[in-house]
Amino acid sequence: MSLQQDIIARLGVKPVIDVDAEIRRRVDFLKQYVLDSRTTGLLIAISGGVDSAVATGLCKMATDELTKETGRDYITLGVFQPYGEQADIADSYSVAEAFGLTHKAETNIEQAVDEIALEVEYSFKSLGMSRHLSRGGKGNVKARTRMVMQYALAFDLNLLVVGTDHASEAITGFFTKYGDGAVDITPLSSLNKRQVRALAARLGVPQPILDKAPTAGLWDGQTDEAELGITYEDNSDYLEGKEIDPAAREKLEKQYLKTEHKRSPIPGI
Repeated sequence: MSLQQDIIARLGVKPVIDVDAEIRRRVDFLKQYVLDSRTTGLLIAISGGVDSAVATGLCKMATDELTKETGRDYITLGVFQPYGEQADIADSYSVAEAFGLTHKAETNIEQAVDEIALEVEYSFKSLGMSRHLSRGGKGNVKARTRMVMQYALAFDLNLLVVGTDHASEAITGFFTKYGDGAVDITPLSSLNKRQVRALAARLGVPQPILDKAPTAGLWDGQTDEAELGITYEDNSDYLEGKEIDPAAREKLEKQYLKTEHKRSPIPGI
């Protein structure tokens, strides 16, 4: 088995999908997990990107159906988590509106993140270093702070935290360990980016969000493709078993091997 075949098998990506069947399968998956966990619904952080928009649509379908089928109230809580002023925060709210979310909360992470960064810089000084927390380091603090807040809400409201990671992120390790990768359930995990977009179109995600350049939003101007140097077209083609440019293939497989620790259980002895 080639490395490509091994990766595809491990991540569970299909070369072709039936969009309606995939939506149904993932909604049923969410419903059953909520019932088994005896929780009262789902929490999804809505970033304003296509991945969280699709997850929001699936979550809302799942909790609406559970409420109708059981006679109990199940909710989807949409959480908005800007760092200070977020230029595209309106996109997050447009997703909530598109899917009729009635339960919404905003947790601005700026003060918490800046306090953590300041304490880290005090630690640098105690080590005899005069430096600031790096841009990447602060980006990871942002991702992890968002999860702290999500889990605080989820604990008191008895909700499950839903992740938006999918196979195109998993193959590159493009998520923050114990940040956006720290969730209870991931309904998109076996889809590549192209397939996520196909579900988005069927679910009715607003067009401006479908047209946006994918970004983790960890600093101004950051985009996934520019940071990785790999397009989502090549990424999706690779995960569908197609041949891609050899240079892109080498970069993708190198990134996969480099980030293995993010996908593996914590090692111990």
